[in-house]
Amino acid sequence: MTVDALTDVMGLRVGHATRIGDGRLTGATVVLAPEGGAVAAVDVRGGGPGTKETDALDPRNLVQKVDAVVLTGGSAYGLDSASGVMAWLEERGRGVRVGPEATHVVPVVPAACIFDLGRGGDFKARPDAAVGRAAVEAAAAGEPGAPVAEGCVGAGTGATIGQVKGGVGTASVLLDSGITVGALVVCNAVGSAIDPESGALYGELLQGHFDHPSPDVHEAAGRRLAELAAEMPRSLMNTTLAVVATDAELTKAQAQKLAGVAHDGIARAVRPAHLLNDGDTVFALATGTHRPASASPLALNEVLAAGADLVTRAIVRAVRAAESVAGPGGTWPSYEELYGR
Repeated sequence: MTVDALTDVMGLRVGHATRIGDGRLTGATVVLAPEGGAVAAVDVRGGGPGTKETDALDPRNLVQKVDAVVLTGGSAYGLDSASGVMAWLEERGRGVRVGPEATHVVPVVPAACIFDLGRGGDFKARPDAAVGRAAVEAAAAGEPGAPVAEGCVGAGTGATIGQVKGGVGTASVLLDSGITVGALVVCNAVGSAIDPESGALYGELLQGHFDHPSPDVHEAAGRRLAELAAEMPRSLMNTTLAVVATDAELTKAQAQKLAGVAHDGIARAVRPAHLLNDGDTVFALATGTHRPASASPLALNEVLAAGADLVTRAIVRAVRAAESVAGPGGTWPSYEELYGR
């Protein structure tokens, strides 16, 4: 039984730590790999990224597998949440062995952040090591193949996209080859997910099955957004993050190609994307439990295409699952509030 989430890639678990109230509107999300880790790679397209340990994922470098990936709020400050995940992994002897004892490990924990500073009202409220630890503990406590919470949770708690609320979304597919591909996205972009002409979501227009909002609804939504724009300056510091995963057996170079092609999914659902003040970053994970039937390198194409499609679908789900936020840090209506659909 599948749950249409990243966790359909068997062995992967997802945990959120959400912090709301007392000036906070932020959190962290951890993707925990199975024992032994997963082949990992990354592709950074945004002009203002905040990342940790991404150089280790270069196919030319030593590290082949990682045990966890951290997505966090708090801009560069929030990268401290990865320290809590490292500590949790070290306690369990998980990481790159660097000494004679089983406990002599250095966990490699790639991380990337979104900008959500001040969105809860307190600029200094941001994820720390304790928040990262809470997220990885939540991931470890989950059952294999468990559903993944979407919307304003974890790293998506303070996310926005254009003038509306963003959040976390996820999706998966079982390919005809038997390979599973999944994606999880934290949707937080300078650009918009909404077509200004119709009010439709760009990602759904591409899927070809969207009923356009009525002109009256679209006009009312436009007025509401114009009012909010006059009241509150629009944030110009954002970032969309994604983890795309598969159970296919991939090399690091192939995983890096998957991460790169998956960026197409962002560009289809968010316009414009990959700006200088975005930090758009996609990680790719391969658990390697399913060996492709064909030895041809072109057999990877179906996985690449699925990764991009799933990122688009996950962004749509993030926007639809998000809930409106109004507080000392600002007001961001949800797409559902504006369009009621």
